[in-house]
Amino acid sequence: MKEVKAYIRCQKAEEVVQALEQAGIKGMTLIDVMGIGRLADPSARKYSIRCVEKFSNVAKLEIVCPDERVHEVVEIIRQAAYTGRPGDGLIYVSSVEMAIQIRTGAIGEKAL
Repeated sequence: MKEVKAYIRCQKAEEVVQALEQAGIKGMTLIDVMGIGRLADPSARKYSIRCVEKFSNVAKLEIVCPDERVHEVVEIIRQAAYTGRPGDGLIYVSSVEMAIQIRTGAIGEKAL
């Protein structure tokens, strides 16, 4: 199993989620986060009193999928999140050692 984490523009989040759902990917987590870094779109930055830093509003998408679907998931996210401007985001892929569904006790891909 693989975990795909994608940091994308908030305004592209709905489009990315819809594209994933059309491909049959239903289980995902979408979180509003604040990104600070060289890839952030300077025009989207704001000053934050809370953080005392410049930040950009970013959506973080997390998906755990079977190994054989990881390239498909990454490509769907990449295409749906693309604008061609700096700050389109980043995608990270990591291995998942184990997944356990709390309600049923299902383990591994059966838990997905």
